[in-house]
Amino acid sequence: MKIDRSTNSDAEVYLGSFNDIMFFLLLFFLIVSTMVNPSVIKLMLPKASSGQTISKVNINLSVTKDLHYFLNDKPISFQEIEPTLTALIKNNKEPTVILRTDSELTIQQIVDVLEIGNRLKIKMVLATQSRQ
Repeated sequence: MKIDRSTNSDAEVYLGSFNDIMFFLLLFFLIVSTMVNPSVIKLMLPKASSGQTISKVNINLSVTKDLHYFLNDKPISFQEIEPTLTALIKNNKEPTVILRTDSELTIQQIVDVLEIGNRLKIKMVLATQSRQ
C-alpha cells in the first residue's frame, strides 16, 4: 500500500529585520570597543609584582617588538621623538611619559628611549602588566 503525501510545506524564516539587528549589534560593539581600551597598540608588557597607578595627564610612548614607535598612538620615527616630546612638554610643569615597551625588547633598546627622557629632564615610567 503506497501512501502519497501531496501536502509538502516548506519551512521559512522571515529575515526582514535581521539586517537591522545586525547593524545595531555592529554599531554597539564598535562603540563599546573604543571605550574599553583607547590604546589599541598590541604589546606584551613585562610583568611586575607590585604596581603603581598614576592619575595625571600623561604622554604615552609605545615601542613594539619590531621597533615601531608610537607617541600618543600616532606613529613616529625614533629621530622625531625628542623634538615632538619637547613641543608636548612646553606647557606641562611636571611632564610624565609612560613608556610602554614590548617584553621582547632588549635592555639597550629601552635605554635608548630612556636617554631621550633624561636629556629632556622628563619623568619616564615603564609600564608593566601585573602578575595574576
